[in-house]
Parts: sequence; structure tokens; C-alpha cells
Amino acid sequence: MSQPFHRVSGAAFSGLATSGGGADAVAELCAAQASKNRLLVRHLVDESRRHPDAELVAQAYDALSELEECSPEEVDRCLRYPAVGAWVLRACRSVAAGGGEPGRLTAVALAASVRADTSCRLRVPLSDGELMLPSLGRVRLPGGTSRVVEATVEPVDGGAELHLGGRVYPVSAQRDHHGWQVLHRPLDDPELTIDDLDPYRWPGADVDGRLTDERRQRWTACLREAWDILTTHHQDVAEEIAAVVSVLTPIVTPTRDQHSASARDTFGTIALSDPIDGPGMAVTLAHELQHAKLNALSEVVELIGRDDGRRYYAPWRPDPRPLFGLLHGAYAHAGLAGFWRRHTEDSALGLYAQVEFARWREAAHQVTGTLLDSGGLTEAGTHFVAMLRDTLGRWQAEPVTPAAAAQARLQSEHHRQEWSRANTS
Repeated sequence: MSQPFHRVSGAAFSGLATSGGGADAVAELCAAQASKNRLLVRHLVDESRRHPDAELVAQAYDALSELEECSPEEVDRCLRYPAVGAWVLRACRSVAAGGGEPGRLTAVALAASVRADTSCRLRVPLSDGELMLPSLGRVRLPGGTSRVVEATVEPVDGGAELHLGGRVYPVSAQRDHHGWQVLHRPLDDPELTIDDLDPYRWPGADVDGRLTDERRQRWTACLREAWDILTTHHQDVAEEIAAVVSVLTPIVTPTRDQHSASARDTFGTIALSDPIDGPGMAVTLAHELQHAKLNALSEVVELIGRDDGRRYYAPWRPDPRPLFGLLHGAYAHAGLAGFWRRHTEDSALGLYAQVEFARWREAAHQVTGTLLDSGGLTEAGTHFVAMLRDTLGRWQAEPVTPAAAAQARLQSEHHRQEWSRANTS
């Protein structure tokens, strides 16, 4: 398989530093992440030569290489899939000691063959009688054993069939069927997948299980409303989300409030609790997009020096934060300020949008000052934060009503008081 290398251009870096960037800038981040996954796969093949799965890994890599010659886009799509990136990174960390699950590369090859509408035959390892085809779904065999079996993908009208363990399973993109569980796609444009099956879909302990039909319908309705809001009022953000985010993963939270997260190891995934409504989901997607962008950029450009143990006040957290966490918060809340900035004259949102805009532009601006004064940024990080601060400074001059400014100030003061009580001995 090809092994391209990518850097982030100066134009993309400057665009991202303003808290936006646009589709072209985030495309560079996505290309860099794809390169990382390919390099990790190649490294895994090399490091697996003494592993019990060595033959499986080599055959899977050969199959992917052959598929890439005729269907490069489908192979690339599978290698970019967030759970594949998380799996291969974890496998590379463990394979030298004989651990990990390098044989899962066979499942990636089978998934790519399904997507490419091409036949493929490989020996695959089962885990408790299950075979996960990343980005597509899961097959569950009766008996629940862990063993290596022969698997064959055969294209058929409307999809594919998977011959596995002496049985034939229809690989459907629409519904569950006779041992097959599909990963549902609530939207086709952009192509978003709700991944509630893949064991590598989320690194946190709060990962949720399979959504019920009722919950999935709720997710779909909220997502469609959110996407309508984004494409109508935030076209640039919608374009960035379409380029970056491919997976939504359900997580369990202690309250019914909307919670969300992004993780460096699963670039392209946003984890979230059951959505409350469409507008809230739109805000969540815009917020987590910022974290995803900064995670990807930080893997290409070093922005923060070594953690020296110092912790700082963040106007959005109850706990002191390290410098990298502070930068993430500033970038994400600059994105939130930019979101609400588009709604300050919206008659339906009115005061609320102005309060949110006023509060988060000031909070993020304050924290960029802390970052620049810390001495802990690299040269590139200093440039990045200075540009972000310039954007926030311009927003500071934009008017909001006196009532909105007063309410935002009261909320900020209350947060600081509560933080001081909790963190000052």
C-alpha cells in the first residue's frame, strides 16, 4: 500500500488559528491522520513477524494492497475509520510483547472488499464468536468461541454475503438480519455512522451499548435538525464537520444533561450521551469539532512544551487544568463563541445567544492571555494562540445588549467564586 506523508501548510495553520480554517484546512488534517494510520499498519505488519497472528496479518496486508489497486477510495475509507485507527495504535503498542490483536487487520481487509464490491477470502480470528467489520457491522456466530476460521466475501445484488463458519450471513447496510448487526447511518450526506458495536469505538470506560430502535430514532431526529441548523446558519462549520466527523458513539453519563467528548486516538469520532434536542446537538457538534481539529493539528505541529506540573484556572471547568487542557478549552470555547455570534440577532434565541457569545468570547480571550504569559508554548504555539487572541479581540468589540453583558458577567463571576472555594486551601 502507498505510504504518503503530509504536513499542514502555512495557510491551513493560519486559518485554523483563527478558530475556523474551512474545508481545505481540515482536509489537510484528515490527510495527515490517514497517513498516520497507514504508517501504523505498515509498522504493525513489520512488528508482527514473530507474533502468532503473523501469517494472518501478512495475508490481510496483501489483500488490502491488491484491493487498493482497483478500489483505492474504499481501502482509504476503511483505513481512515476511527475505530481502525484506535485499534492499530493499540496493537502497535502491544505487539512487540506478543499481545494486542494484530489479526484484526483481516477484518479491515474484509470490510474493504465489501465496500469495493469485490470477492475476498481470508482466515480470520473470532472473538467470542464475533467478527466486527469496521464501518459496516458485526457478525455473531452461535457458540461464542474464539478461534480462527475461513471467511469469504461474495458480492451480491444490493450488498454482499459473508461465508463464515459454515454459514452465510447477508451484509446489509440497512438492517439487522440473521446474525448480522448493522452500523446505522442516520445521514448519508454527510455520511455519518452511529457506532454502537465496535470494541475500539471509544477508549473511555463510559462507552454505551447497542442503541434500542427508539433511542436510535431519537438520535436520528435530533441529528437531522442539528444538521439543518448547521447548513443554514453555519455553512463553514458544516463543511468542516462533514470533512472531519464520520462517527457518533453513544456514551453513558451520570445525568440526563448533554455530555460529549473527543479523543486523540479516535480522530473522526464524537462521543455523546443521548441528545436532548436538535439545537443542543448542533452546538455539541460545533464544540467537539474544535477539539478534533486541535488534536489532529497537535500531532503534526508541537504547540505546547513539556508539562511542568503547573495548573491554571479555566472559566469552564471546576478543576485546575494543565496547559494543554487549557489550550483545548480556549480553542473549543472560541468555537462556541463563534457559533453564538451567528445568532445574536436571532429573534427566537435573542438574549440567550448574546449571553453565550459575550461569556465565551471573554472567557476564551482571558485564557489566551494566560497561555501567552505561561512561557510554556512553543514558537508555533505562541503564533497559534496569538492569532486566536486577535480573533477574540475583534469579537470583543462587537455589541451585545447591556442585559446580556451583565448576565454574562454575573455567570463568569459566579463560576470564579465557586472555583476558588473548591480549589483554594
